[in-house]
Amino acid sequence: MKTTILNIVVSFLIFLYACGGSEKKSQYAPNQSSESGSATASEPKTLAEAEKNWKNDNGVGPVSSLELPGEIDQALADKGKEIYQNKCTACHKPDKKFIGPAPVGILERRTPSWIMNMILNPENMIQNDPIAKQLLIEFNGSPMANQNLTEEEARAVLEYFRTL
Repeated sequence: MKTTILNIVVSFLIFLYACGGSEKKSQYAPNQSSESGSATASEPKTLAEAEKNWKNDNGVGPVSSLELPGEIDQALADKGKEIYQNKCTACHKPDKKFIGPAPVGILERRTPSWIMNMILNPENMIQNDPIAKQLLIEFNGSPMANQNLTEEEARAVLEYFRTL
């Protein structure tokens, strides 16, 4: 019981701390729908419905496309692991559900650009992306805290996810 309350309080404090933000310009192809959002009147009602077309979903934000190289950049992955351990493990465990989803196998469920957009601006994604909205519901309304990572840091975390 104490652990649950502590987790809720910590999550809330992290969310409050991370609520700040700044406009960032993307070095990747800009997503034209970042301001208007990708939500439509026929938004999916369940996570399963939202995920049917995930391979074509780039999310909502500054990254509209991102091709990953065939080989993992181990130095970048190591940097990403350090960032992940410092900023993400309060809510995410690498291989199991916790407050948020596990990143293991994430590239089998989401596109690289969707992941980058979720890391870079989770508030925008939760407001405008059907999958992010459904994940919020699935994870009991616990929004992902914006850690204000740069695109380079987010890309490093993504590279680390490739090693899981």
